[in-house]
Amino acid sequence: MDSSSYILNVLGVDIRFKSEATLERARQAAQLVEDRYAQHKKRSAGGQSKENVILTLLALGLADDLLQTKNKVETYEHGMASLLAKIEQSE
Repeated sequence: MDSSSYILNVLGVDIRFKSEATLERARQAAQLVEDRYAQHKKRSAGGQSKENVILTLLALGLADDLLQTKNKVETYEHGMASLLAKIEQSE
């Protein structure tokens, strides 16, 4: 799949990037960041810089992606081990 170039405004900052995602998916991701930042701002008493909050949201998003990918890999490995055991039993 080819990468497309986009410019989106996220939290008042114009971000230029390339992605294999569609523009709609990129907009949805930007909206998610905006929403989570707004939620955090409501819950916190301030004190944290916008940059720290954004970096924390980014780290949490990456950690979540990593955990989901790890779970998928474990599921695939379990399935492959099960198939291998069936193959070995049939020999």
